Amino acid sequence: MKRDYPDRPIVAVGVVVIRNDQVLLIRRGKPPKPDQWSIPGGAQEIGETVVEAAVREVAEETAITINAPRFLDILDFIDKDEDKHIRHHYTLVDYAATYRSGEIHPGDDAQEAIWVPLHQLSEYNLWSETEHMIHKAIRLLAEETP
Repeated sequence: MKRDYPDRPIVAVGVVVIRNDQVLLIRRGKPPKPDQWSIPGGAQEIGETVVEAAVREVAEETAITINAPRFLDILDFIDKDEDKHIRHHYTLVDYAATYRSGEIHPGDDAQEAIWVPLHQLSEYNLWSETEHMIHKAIRLLAEETP
């Protein structure tokens, strides 16, 4: 399926990965939003569950492994061009997860991958929905910690 000017929405995942007081961010390498900071994620592949897609995308984009992802929310990303035609339409299934192992190395669609202290998030010009999901993930994971 083509990603630019698609015939229907594309299902994709995003994962908020937390390690101590840091969140994993990637600098996107491809549209939509190339060169911008975001959470790791990408399109679901045929035959895989959204949870499998979440685990795979984090590994492909950052080379780390995560603990079992927890569902956060579903968002729509609809990007229109200057003529109001829909250039991108993604149904985003977001998850929260904690870091398990590995050293980060950018790969696949990520130009860069870094751990960012939570108090420095405002320096990365994130999409407002991404920031909202990060804060939601922090609350969810804190509730699960004994």
